[in-house]
Amino acid sequence: MHSLKKKIYIETLGCQMNKSDTERIFGIMSHFGYEQAEENEADFLIINTCSIRQLSEDKAYSKLGSWNARKKRGEKLVIGVCGCVAQMEGEKLLKKFPYLDLVFGTHNIYELPSLLETRGKVCAIRKEAVKEEDFNIIRNKNINAWLPIMEGCNNFCTYCVVPYTRGRERSRSVDVIINEAKQIIKDGFKEITLLGQNVDSYGKDLENKPTFAYLLSELDKLEGDFRIRFTTSYPTDITDEVIKTVKCGKKICECFHIPMQSGNDRVLKAMNRRYNVAEYRKIVQKIQNEIENVTVTSDFIAGFPSETEEEFQDTITQIKELCLDYSNTAAYSPRPNTPAGRMTDKFIPDEIKKERLQRLNETVREASFISNKKYVGKTLEVLVEKENYKDDRRVLEGRLRNNKVVHFESKTHNVGDFVNVKLNKASLWCLFGEEV
Repeated sequence: MHSLKKKIYIETLGCQMNKSDTERIFGIMSHFGYEQAEENEADFLIINTCSIRQLSEDKAYSKLGSWNARKKRGEKLVIGVCGCVAQMEGEKLLKKFPYLDLVFGTHNIYELPSLLETRGKVCAIRKEAVKEEDFNIIRNKNINAWLPIMEGCNNFCTYCVVPYTRGRERSRSVDVIINEAKQIIKDGFKEITLLGQNVDSYGKDLENKPTFAYLLSELDKLEGDFRIRFTTSYPTDITDEVIKTVKCGKKICECFHIPMQSGNDRVLKAMNRRYNVAEYRKIVQKIQNEIENVTVTSDFIAGFPSETEEEFQDTITQIKELCLDYSNTAAYSPRPNTPAGRMTDKFIPDEIKKERLQRLNETVREASFISNKKYVGKTLEVLVEKENYKDDRRVLEGRLRNNKVVHFESKTHNVGDFVNVKLNKASLWCLFGEEV
């Protein structure tokens, strides 16, 4: 299965964890002579798949079809599939797409070099992760670096495939995380985002049970001019210690992403979410009261099986009353092998899901604008991420510590700089200001 030119291209779909996996695959393959290349130049092609929604799966299959067309034209290609769809479907993919050469799951990444030595088609799916090895990580050269601190999930929400594709929660050791963070800082990155399906559960599976708050505080002690972010948090696992650590941290950003999914207690129970509306509200309001300039963002599903119009309206109400700063939204997408996916008699018609999603998005837009307007008149630190030119004006784009996007003009500052900006105008999705 050797690649002739040893040039590799990876198409990455899905979450930050998939993006981090792609960086690790690039690093692993660099040890074996593979160079990162553009899609049309590479002869080893991998698609790193996401199974959260059907749309992501469909995108993956469409991309595979275009690569097969190249094979039919006589190009000598090795085509592989990895990620969550690979973990979930396994050998079914080889039967569905006979032109595939390699299928490997989320637990097999560090086995990739040996898999390529195998003759013929390969399907490698493990139920438990192969032990991590010390390979380079080839990160995209930008401001932010992804740093996984744990993987997997123990919550088994009825709509979600993650526990089946990523497995149970597994934490990396504090020492390994700290050493990787030091290398990230040495490499010049200005922001580290800690990744996990539920970062607040970090350490519960380790021998000495270090807490997420402890890990944050240790990272905050590292020398250098950088920021620390984290995602995602499960509502009832956010401790007072975590809130205090974020509040007191010098480098830890004041931003919590806390998926609520629904604003109705019956629907939350049907989703197997381990909290009710009152408990979620208490946690969010504690964070908002304790930490200055904090943002709380969330996720919501429109049209979960059996959701009534009145229950959907409860979600709209909670977004408004909690003053959530921004929320990701999606219409419910049935996933194979999940309890909710088997509730076929309770599915909401697509036209109703689509209409509810539109109203949900409108509520999120209103909440975002209200949130942004609160910052007009304040002077806050922006980390510059991009430069753009508009009508001969050099406009920089960056983010506040709380993750809000800011645009401002500057002739002196560059990407990677920390700049104090006075915010003087709010729009739907961003703020505008001037450097001070």
